Amino acid sequence: MAVLNSQRPPAGFLNRRFSPAAGRRSLASTFVPRPYASSRSGHAGGEIGLLLMLATVQFTHIVDFMIVMPLGHQFMRLFGVGPREFGLLVSSYTFAAAISGFLAAFVIDRFDRKRALLGLYAGFVLATGACGLAPSYDALLATRLAAGLFGGVISGLVFAIVADLVPYARRARATALVATAFSMAAVAGVPLGLWLAARWSWRTPFLSLCAFSLLVALAAAWRLPPLAGHLRHGLRRRPVDQLRAIFGVGNHLRAFAFMVALMFAGFTVIPFIAPSMVANVGLAEGDLPLLYFCGGLATLATAQLIGRLADRYGKQRLFSIVALGSLAPILLITHLPRLPLSAALACSVLFFVLVSGRFGPAMALVTGSVEPRLRGSFMSFNASMQMAGSAFASLVAGLMIRRGDDGTLLNFGAVGWLAAACTLVCIVLARDIRVVPDEALRSAE
Repeated sequence: MAVLNSQRPPAGFLNRRFSPAAGRRSLASTFVPRPYASSRSGHAGGEIGLLLMLATVQFTHIVDFMIVMPLGHQFMRLFGVGPREFGLLVSSYTFAAAISGFLAAFVIDRFDRKRALLGLYAGFVLATGACGLAPSYDALLATRLAAGLFGGVISGLVFAIVADLVPYARRARATALVATAFSMAAVAGVPLGLWLAARWSWRTPFLSLCAFSLLVALAAAWRLPPLAGHLRHGLRRRPVDQLRAIFGVGNHLRAFAFMVALMFAGFTVIPFIAPSMVANVGLAEGDLPLLYFCGGLATLATAQLIGRLADRYGKQRLFSIVALGSLAPILLITHLPRLPLSAALACSVLFFVLVSGRFGPAMALVTGSVEPRLRGSFMSFNASMQMAGSAFASLVAGLMIRRGDDGTLLNFGAVGWLAAACTLVCIVLARDIRVVPDEALRSAE
């Protein structure tokens, strides 16, 4: 990732150049979570290292969320449930994440972001292990709720840290780098999880992810520096005052509405891609890892390209272009007839590239709409809105879709039209989000 020197820190700030030999202590003393903390080229390697660490954290909880979707055909067969119950299984995680994100928003800015992240991640690791031990559908539903309670807050906190460390001028690239966790989950995490499920059982992916996440937690505890710069404001608002500070700003409300619409534009379709590919398109369950691998591999390259173009030509402009381009694959993938594997792969790759490509510019817009002193709470509320939106989206899709007598999924095409309409709403909402410039952020401090 290219690092620009267009912003110069104030006098006396970050006077020491970064020395790799100084190690973790140097990072802890120099990386303070300010929007311009990483603007000097000497910190490029440290910044990228932190972003990769955060991307790995994102990777684990995204795999935990995503692996349920391609296993949907197995869950419906093994537990004897239908699309409605499967939709509830997917949305249970996101409903729980929405609730925990809302509650965490009142207190999250009172803690060092590193400590908060590690504490939440520990709960996520335990919940993921419990998913792999669930003896029934009801038990699995309960453990998915527990995983969502921790995973949802983690996502918002990670992007709050990114926004604290990286200036807006190159934040689309930074968020795109962290968002490659989604691509890596599709390329490596989900295919490996499906292989493990086919080789042993559906429990193995969750137990393996639990073990890997434990290693990630240890690495994050060693690698991440203290992130407590936001605590210097010393403000502890009452819950009512915190709500007023976040929801009393029209720009924040527009950003929240934008994020909810974006979730409906994607998660009405995404949870049912794998079941529809098996039931409607005629793919074998063994073909699903290849489908996710190809889609994720394509987005690894395109996500960074879209992020760079967004930083250069404007986040709102690039989001609108990519969102308009995503309309075709959304409608295509929800109306597919029976096709050979190669044609199904081409359609899914196009879908993954353009639908996930919207996320980098979108998150840059959202994180840039709030002052740093409110960013932790704002991003927790945003994660809550995001998870609630995706939960309602998958639940609505599950209510719309029904299984035909021949086993096919009916009304998936209507779900595609709903997602396309929400995409157009996103384009309109994105134009009304006002980004707070870095200079204004500094003066606010």
